[in-house]
Amino acid sequence: MTFKKAIRTLELNKILDKLKYFASANITKDYIDEIEISTDYEEINKRLKETSEAVSLIVKKGEPPLFAIISLRDVLRRASLGGILNPSNLIDISNFLRVSRLLKNYLKKDDKDENTENISIIKDLIDNLYINRNLEDSINKKIISEDQVADDASRKLLSIRRNIVKLQGSLREKLEKILQSQKDYLQDCIITMREGRYVIPVRNENKSKVKGLVHDISGSGQTVYIEPIEVVNANNEIKTLKIEEKEEVEKILKELSEEVAEVSTSIESNELILREIDFIFAKGKLSLDMGANLPKVNKNRYIDLKNAYHPLLNRKIAVPINIYIGKDFTSLIITGPNTGGKTVTLKTLGILQLMAQYGLHIPADEDSQVGIFNNLFADIGDEQSIEQNLSTFSSHMTNIVEILEKVDEDSLVLFDELGAGTDPTEGAALARSIMDFMLERKIRCISTTHYNQLKIYALTTEGVKNASMEFDINTLSPTYKLLIGLPGKSNAFEISKRLGLSQKIINHARDLISQENIEFEKVLASIEKDRTKTREFKELAKRHKSDLEKQNARLEIELKKIENSKEKILKEAKDEARRILLSTKENVDLILDEISSLKAEISSDQARRIQESGDLLRNSIRKVDNDKKFVIEKAKKPIEDIKVGDQVRNSFGNISTVLELPDSKGNIYIQSGIMKMKVPKESLTRIDPIDEVSKTKTRNIIKSKTMDVKSQIDLRGKNFEDSRDLVDKYLDDAFLAGLKTVNLIHGKGTGVLRKKLREYLKKQKNVKSYSDAPYNEGGDGVTRVILK
Repeated sequence: MTFKKAIRTLELNKILDKLKYFASANITKDYIDEIEISTDYEEINKRLKETSEAVSLIVKKGEPPLFAIISLRDVLRRASLGGILNPSNLIDISNFLRVSRLLKNYLKKDDKDENTENISIIKDLIDNLYINRNLEDSINKKIISEDQVADDASRKLLSIRRNIVKLQGSLREKLEKILQSQKDYLQDCIITMREGRYVIPVRNENKSKVKGLVHDISGSGQTVYIEPIEVVNANNEIKTLKIEEKEEVEKILKELSEEVAEVSTSIESNELILREIDFIFAKGKLSLDMGANLPKVNKNRYIDLKNAYHPLLNRKIAVPINIYIGKDFTSLIITGPNTGGKTVTLKTLGILQLMAQYGLHIPADEDSQVGIFNNLFADIGDEQSIEQNLSTFSSHMTNIVEILEKVDEDSLVLFDELGAGTDPTEGAALARSIMDFMLERKIRCISTTHYNQLKIYALTTEGVKNASMEFDINTLSPTYKLLIGLPGKSNAFEISKRLGLSQKIINHARDLISQENIEFEKVLASIEKDRTKTREFKELAKRHKSDLEKQNARLEIELKKIENSKEKILKEAKDEARRILLSTKENVDLILDEISSLKAEISSDQARRIQESGDLLRNSIRKVDNDKKFVIEKAKKPIEDIKVGDQVRNSFGNISTVLELPDSKGNIYIQSGIMKMKVPKESLTRIDPIDEVSKTKTRNIIKSKTMDVKSQIDLRGKNFEDSRDLVDKYLDDAFLAGLKTVNLIHGKGTGVLRKKLREYLKKQKNVKSYSDAPYNEGGDGVTRVILK
């Protein structure tokens, strides 16, 4: 049982190449070639269902986070045997664990109303993924890039590297002084390195004038690289520290490798699961790209394709076909002119059948059906072999002989131009005999032909059906539409007449053919004429019905919208007003509590005034609550000059902090309690002296918070949605703290987080610029941000 030849003949391999394009991992692309066409009913339906699940998830949630899926078997085996993994290996493992974790989050995202039965196959796969956030975070914290361990991976490493930096700085200062004092003897006034030691380039003729150790000589012999005697000890100390650094790095890598070894079996189990998930989603992406649908599968070897397209043709110009076989008849004979679409029809049916049994959706209507065949044989195209010295007929007959030897009732057979390439009489007889062979065994067989004898055979034989490719005699061109139940008639005389051939010659040609053939052609012409009119009327009625149904549906929707619109708008307005009121009341209570805490520090008269103001403010809020109306009123004495950090009073009486200066519309961004809002500048006033106490306390609170703001934030292991909220708050705190430069640590990984963060930074008003951090501080795994 094999489909290899049919896969090649029908070009399914080109569809699989497209499938590979949508796969994220190389191991998945190799896996695609390993998958065989199934002949099991349950397996085929499972494959098709998983494709449908992928389509459903992509449409609802977007494409899943599939990246860093590689084979880690060799790496994990090395770790389990006690080997030390390098930073690159550890990053691969971290990313491997990360994609597993993100896939679980992808499935959980917005899944409140998700019917898990509809995604049961993918859900089971994702549920079986092993995740280890601790190991993932440990690697991300200690490994910065493929060749660098983080300074704070251990206290000892941090101490060693700080000492190295300190010594290097001191050593360079000494060398700078030496450069100045010895510049007349030097080739260049630069500090360079040889054999891991700092040296200076001295002209060869002056080497005796600079005391030190010679480490190298240039190729030309003109420059001698000397380590001045004054820095020998410092260089020795640095070299010693470098050795200690290397040992500590190896220790850290060994500890991480041991952690990996403990769970290596679990991590390795993810590989096959991730490969399968990637494969399923590749099928889903291909389905969406082709505009394909899920076909129904039956066990009766029945094929019914509706509005089907060949997947390799441009759907904008291709004509869909409707073809069925296997229920009322098992053999179909298609006739029609050359270039009329007969061969494309055969290939379309064949490749769609193979796609379905492979587990792919097909570009056809949803109610299309496919059968299950243990083999598919196709004799299509010019198989002439020059090397074997076979004619076209001989080559085709060789294929047919091979097919007849292997075919059974569970086979699907496609013959293109059966019996062609030899004497018409003998060719037609052979073709009919082969069709009888197929018919007797109830083998599903579709053949294309030009022979009239086969048209009559199909008309007079039970179990055989005629079909033809439509031809427009007015334009002298095929329409590429398949008409089942009607044989194609010869158009030779009509075409010749329209092309200008003499009517006398045409009449003589008619006299030369038999009366039976003439009558047969007349019957076909009459049937074709009636069928064309019937089809036109049917299509017109169908369009009118569709238009009326669409119009009624639109009217019903609009009527429903009108009925619901008023209540919906009123409800939304009331809900929004209530939300704002509740938020405002909470902030007022917080502010009044803050003011009350100051009573012990002020005079009784001032305390009394505070109490009166508080009562007045509460009464105002109650009145607004009863009226259910709020208006931002213009202040009697609007504020004039204003700057970020100023304390102001808004129209609700709340004391607020200015976060941003007025925009082009004169609106100022303020914060009152936990609520941030934009209000007109003319609605704000400066706070009176009694508020200065609260203002001072508020500033002290801000100051105490901003003193804790660090110069960097670690975002590794997080997705963009989570990172954006953290960065938003962090940049606000850093700006208020007066920091000018901060670092966003996102790691290298796939680069997606880095790209999206930088797109986000472009839109931030407080950001002046951003760039990669220096190489020794993380390089392109860290984004350095300059604040305004």
